[in-house]
Amino acid sequence: MTTTGANRILDDLAKLMTDAAGAAQGVRREAETMFRTQGERILNTMDVVKREEFEVVREMALRAREENDALLARVALLEAQLAEKG
Repeated sequence: MTTTGANRILDDLAKLMTDAAGAAQGVRREAETMFRTQGERILNTMDVVKREEFEVVREMALRAREENDALLARVALLEAQLAEKG
């Protein structure tokens, strides 16, 4: 076997390995897409909220609690003022 023949075999082997790696990446991407789609489908049927929606509602609840605490303090102050007058 000549050097050229050995080089050609190595070149063909390298091309085969490169093609196999590319095919494996394609299969991996396809599997990831399939799993992601299936996962989203399952989550949609479970009636769960997205993180962004949860954070918005959480912020609303925190603001409502702060407003409630402020109102409670104001009511307590007004009751104390009424008690002093009465």
